[in-house]
Amino acid sequence: MARRGKLRIYVGAAPGVGKTYAMLSEAHRRVERGTDVVVALVEHHDRPRTQVLLHGLEQVPRQEIRCRDGVFGEMDTDAVLRRRPQVALVDELAHTNVPGSRNEKRWQDIEELLDAGIDVVSTVNIQHLESLGDVVESITGVRQRETVPDAVVRRADQIELVDMAPEALRRRMAHGNIYAPDKVDAALSHYFRPGNLTALRELALLWTADRVDAYLRRYRDEHGIRSTWHARERLVVGLTGGPEGSTLIRRAARMAAKSSGSEIMAVYISRADGLTSASPRELAAQRTLVEQLGGTFHHVIGDEVPAALLDFARGVNANQIVLGSSRRKSWQYVFGPGVGATVARDSGPDIDVHIVTHDEVAKGRGLPAARGARLGRSRMVAGWLIGVLGPILLTLGLAQPESGAEFASDVLLFLSVTVLAALVGGLLPGLFSAAFGSLLLNFYFARPIHQWSIAEGHNVVAIVVFFAIAVAVATVVDRSARRTQQAARLRAESETLTLLAGSVLRGEDTLGALLERARETFGMESAALLETDPDRRHWTCVGSVSVPDQTPARPLLTPEDADVDVPVGEHATLALSGRKLPAEDRRVLTAFALHAAAVLDRQRLKSEAHRAHKLAEGNRIRTALLAAVSHDLRTPLAAIKAGVSSLRSDDVAWSEEDEADLLESIEQGADRLDQLVGNLLDMSRLQTGTVEPLIREMYLDEVVPTALGGVPEGSVDLDIPETLPLVAADPGLFERVVANVVENAVKYSPADRQVLVRASSLGNRVELRVVDRGPGVPDSEKARIFEPFQRYGDTPRGNGVGLGLAVARGFTEAMHGTLDAEDTPGGGLTMVITLPAARIPGPAPSEETSAEGRATHAPGARSR
Repeated sequence: MARRGKLRIYVGAAPGVGKTYAMLSEAHRRVERGTDVVVALVEHHDRPRTQVLLHGLEQVPRQEIRCRDGVFGEMDTDAVLRRRPQVALVDELAHTNVPGSRNEKRWQDIEELLDAGIDVVSTVNIQHLESLGDVVESITGVRQRETVPDAVVRRADQIELVDMAPEALRRRMAHGNIYAPDKVDAALSHYFRPGNLTALRELALLWTADRVDAYLRRYRDEHGIRSTWHARERLVVGLTGGPEGSTLIRRAARMAAKSSGSEIMAVYISRADGLTSASPRELAAQRTLVEQLGGTFHHVIGDEVPAALLDFARGVNANQIVLGSSRRKSWQYVFGPGVGATVARDSGPDIDVHIVTHDEVAKGRGLPAARGARLGRSRMVAGWLIGVLGPILLTLGLAQPESGAEFASDVLLFLSVTVLAALVGGLLPGLFSAAFGSLLLNFYFARPIHQWSIAEGHNVVAIVVFFAIAVAVATVVDRSARRTQQAARLRAESETLTLLAGSVLRGEDTLGALLERARETFGMESAALLETDPDRRHWTCVGSVSVPDQTPARPLLTPEDADVDVPVGEHATLALSGRKLPAEDRRVLTAFALHAAAVLDRQRLKSEAHRAHKLAEGNRIRTALLAAVSHDLRTPLAAIKAGVSSLRSDDVAWSEEDEADLLESIEQGADRLDQLVGNLLDMSRLQTGTVEPLIREMYLDEVVPTALGGVPEGSVDLDIPETLPLVAADPGLFERVVANVVENAVKYSPADRQVLVRASSLGNRVELRVVDRGPGVPDSEKARIFEPFQRYGDTPRGNGVGLGLAVARGFTEAMHGTLDAEDTPGGGLTMVITLPAARIPGPAPSEETSAEGRATHAPGARSR
């Protein structure tokens, strides 16, 4: 069977990154090594550097195909097969062939070459991959018509990414190394935007990384290595408050870094009956570490650590749990398998459990075994087994004739079993073992044997003392368990309050975050802060949270809807639903309630401070306004006053020409004054928030030509395609925006260079770009030019108060659009006005209407 050729593909993020250049450079290297290489088809796009690399390489003539009224050149697949080189260069893998060609797509031609044993080197841009079509369209607003199936590219023997930074690619474009000069501005303004190029570059990098993963998986399969790759994981790190926590967090961060979009969630579980050695200092340091690594920290109270940990993991839809190897000594495993083993056993197939080794393994004070309430379920069961079976087994052993034990020894042995039952199981198993042992001692060991009577008095004393000691020990153990439980609960409460206070110090003052922490800490379904009027008749929910990714919980509208409610002052209540809380939990819940009220008050104070800041800002602007208009308003008023006074003077006989000049001066002063007053009023409306746009669907042709009436004739080159969609905007406000921006551009642009006003559509938005060739604005000053009363450079004071661009941006944002400044390639400033496209497209305006509108309303513009 003939050897199939090998396919090598150069993948790029966008046109112009150098894919064809890299392919031709590789061809020259192979030719130097003696390889038979031919150029089956290369598109050089009139780029000089690419054309130079074609020199010295054999080229197969193209096949000319007639289609409709033209003749097109395509790759001559038959000629390449007859030539049968070792390597063929075929550019643009996703190209669609002209109708009448041998195959519909160029990649199908390449498949024939590969089947014939010819190695092929080709190129493709990432946006041409079929699976990425929707993603690319959402980024660039352009739907790719020429695509190639992903499987074709993935089958390639070698894939090489040709990468280039967006800034470098834009510089290459501006220098004319990619497109013709007349297409550079349009390309930089649309497809070759920095954001578009960055997103496409990320797609290319991620796709190539995925291909690398595929190679590694194949290698592991071939060598029998178990695959452990995961994507978009959510990892839960179980913390004990011990020193090993930092190791676990860093290990989880490394695991998350292997998959895009992974999330780390560290959780510390406070038990009501445990004796862990959680260090508040360690927990604080670990919380800081996990937050620095991009994760989140959670504190949960649970009676059983494994169950609480798994409940939390399932609640946040985690698929991996990271735990540390137990710090317990070997002998401590007799009390249970430990949290790690229990979690691994109960996690099920949907959650992977990772046990990570660390320096603290087997050094003591590790996570203890799972336990129930008080002494724990396992200890209670063990205590009852000892209390019931221990005396029976001891009786069977001592009742043998050969045992030879004295009655005093029998009492001590039974007392040992009873004490052990009390130590393990507490009061009830100890009492039962004492009573049961007393009966067995009386019946089987006290004379007369096998009778319920006792013949010797000292035996009666021994049995009574035995029973008293057993009861005393059981009582002490039970009280100790109660004190331990109380101490553990107080410690858990103090830890919760410490974390709550820490959140205040870290500035976590959002009400939603606090309510979520309260809901999470007490394991509730929902939490809300309710406020009422002074008469307590009507309740208002000022904030609420519920369990994410689950069926919505019932709404908490009044305290009666909650399972637990804690009053906060006279007019607020913290309400939670999900389960009833024990009385001892209400102390901590009260602290949450008080903190929630404080957060609410702080938010309201911030709101008041913000309003006060706006008032102060308004006062500042008014002060600046008075200072600015002292000259700018006086100048046109003085011109008007001088002109009127001259015309009314009887001392001078004015000619008709002089009168016309004076009237023109009066008119210009009035127009300038009108413009200044209009901008001042507009700025005042923006500052007071009284701008209410009347949004409707409109064409740019309806407004833009009218807005250019105030600029000199011939100073603007207008280019608005008639195929643009409708935009959603207020025509009056939009006209002011365009007028201010264009007048500013004309002011700074050289007299011999027209200002270009060009419109285009990108996806669900429409852009109007105002391009000037003036001195431009440094990046550090671009934000400042949109502030009120700011004039860039050495503009004389007579040219306005510096409100035009501030008003333009304010009006644009009021219409849900944006106004930004960009550098013009080759020098100058480009203002980009972006508006949302209307949802319902309308018919394009007629050619007669558009032409008439431009001719009538845009005397200063030259239409294309």
